Amino acid sequence: MENFGCRATQADGAAIERALQERGFASVARERADVVVVNTCTVTAAADSDARHTIRRIHRENPGCKILVTGCYAQRAPGEVASLPGVQWVVGNSHKSHVAELIGRSANGDHRHAGSSGPPAAESSGYLETPHFEQAQSGPSSDGFVSLSELSGQAHLPEAQVRLVGDIFAHTELMAAPVFEPGVNAAKTRPNLKVQDGCDNRCSFCVIPFVRGQSRSLSLSNVLQEVDSLVAAGYREIVVSGINLGRWGRDFAPQSRFEDLVIAILRETSLQRLRISSVEPMDWSEELIGLMAREPRICKHAHVPLQSGSDRILRAMHRKYRPWHYAEHIRKIRAAAPQAAIGADVMVGFPGETDELFEESRRFIDGLPFTYLHVFTFSARPGTPAAKMPDQVPVNIARERNRILRDLAAEKNRAFRQSLQGQEIEAITLHPREDGRTEALTTNYLKLQLSGVLPANHRVTARIDGLNADGLFGAAV
Repeated sequence: MENFGCRATQADGAAIERALQERGFASVARERADVVVVNTCTVTAAADSDARHTIRRIHRENPGCKILVTGCYAQRAPGEVASLPGVQWVVGNSHKSHVAELIGRSANGDHRHAGSSGPPAAESSGYLETPHFEQAQSGPSSDGFVSLSELSGQAHLPEAQVRLVGDIFAHTELMAAPVFEPGVNAAKTRPNLKVQDGCDNRCSFCVIPFVRGQSRSLSLSNVLQEVDSLVAAGYREIVVSGINLGRWGRDFAPQSRFEDLVIAILRETSLQRLRISSVEPMDWSEELIGLMAREPRICKHAHVPLQSGSDRILRAMHRKYRPWHYAEHIRKIRAAAPQAAIGADVMVGFPGETDELFEESRRFIDGLPFTYLHVFTFSARPGTPAAKMPDQVPVNIARERNRILRDLAAEKNRAFRQSLQGQEIEAITLHPREDGRTEALTTNYLKLQLSGVLPANHRVTARIDGLNADGLFGAAV
């Protein structure tokens, strides 16, 4: 498995890997693999480029392996992906749950493709009533479609390249499997659990709704079952995530709220620490802020996407809040939880962002109590309104603005860490270091080096003694 992109994509990859293992496959080094699954991202042009580079390298290093490309890039541009060397299958997000079946049939010498006994029932799978496999019999340039009914019974189709991409907005299934921190699996720390996928917003710069489809939620019973399984396996902290996490439950009948999910996890499981990943600003309700602030089992951490501090740019982005609305939520979070980490996604170089509008955004960000920022440079995504907007910002100017905001974020982060010196704060141990210290992560999302060698995956209270390059150091008390 080669996974790219966000936590949701990582969770999809984990679900695919689990399904393959259930079919008897084993994970091996890439150069020895019979099949490599490349699970892609397409949020930026750089993400597309990274995927293409990896696919070419896989084919060069292991020309005998079959490559299956899935994920957001495969959904958005299947023909482009199919033209890359060594690609055997292109499977969009619309049919990602069939990946293990496709590979399994091929390994067993049965090339009928997944689902060839007939189309999956719409009510059970959420796919189109008549999904189609695109089978490129004469190479990547072919764009003919073969229906599932036409494929039925053809047990020995040639091993031609297969493209399987359907209408993502007809897709209602949600793949979910926990994602574990690389390198610390044995320590049983901080698995990530995707509980929501897709997005019903239409931000003018964002391609994600068109490659992930409508918002859909993992049922409460399934979430609780996954959490219980992880707790039984020894995990003490779990991160819940989604594409638009705050919309969890809105697709149910009757509707539920994200706050209901958080409360249920606290009441019905013995999980020791729950970390909430990114939640849109208007979904940080008074109740959710209060839960995060007062419940000791919820990490003191709020990631609240901003994108821009300029009202004009936010309107052009089709964001659903104004700067003053956003600021009000951030200040409420800080007032309720003085030690909380507060972070944001910020974009620079959006079309029409003049020097004056960028400075307006910078001043707005400077005036809020952020502890970190994820700064992105605008990347025009094909098919989005922003890609066609006038006044595109030159790359060199956008990169300089990116640098300015990253420097500002570094200043804010250092000031926040300095404010914690001499205080006591909860942390979870991760793994020992070679220098006799122990890596840990504080409840407010800061790296912490603790004196001495401590067992992994334990909650400790730590005294903060000072700062290091990118975190804190201290001792358990």
